Amino acid sequence: MTEVKTPSNSGNKPSDSELIARYLQEQNPEYFNTLYRRYAGKVFAKCISMLADEALARDAVQDIFIKVYLNLSRFNEQSSFSTWLYSITYNFCIDLIRKKKKVPITFTDDAERIGDQIDVEIPDSVLLEMKHGRLEKVLAKMPEGDRIILLMKYMDDMSIKDIAEFFQKTESAIKMQIMRAKQKAQAIYDDMYASDPIEG
Repeated sequence: MTEVKTPSNSGNKPSDSELIARYLQEQNPEYFNTLYRRYAGKVFAKCISMLADEALARDAVQDIFIKVYLNLSRFNEQSSFSTWLYSITYNFCIDLIRKKKKVPITFTDDAERIGDQIDVEIPDSVLLEMKHGRLEKVLAKMPEGDRIILLMKYMDDMSIKDIAEFFQKTESAIKMQIMRAKQKAQAIYDDMYASDPIEG
């Protein structure tokens, strides 16, 4: 395949919006293929972190990009393409989880309380300083809702407003949910690694 040519007035790669506009105007599949190559790896990483099944995640990536392909004309640029794409990714994976488990997506406050620490703010640095391998194991043990909301906030850097719109909750409720999810992550981490603070 030939590479998409960049605009003559720019030495940079075309933006997501430029690729979308060109594809919609010219219907040249290479423009969409460029978007796919740009984001497929990131979408796969999100899918596998949520689904915990490599084969299922690979199938999900294909289905998600088919969904994006069919709905590309509906992208209105109210948010970035990546935010729109990741929102579709989360929705798709959540639907898969619901169908697989036949139960609603759960959050910590839906299933349990964390005792007296529920109102204690956990700094972001607690998550950011966890070793990557350990953080993945911690996330895997969390309720789906907690895991998803932390991925949205700290992996995708989604705004509280965008997360609130996604879950159809108020921004204050999302802030509380993030706080509780961080507390849950800290509690799981302490339980798993308190006796082994360095290795692992």
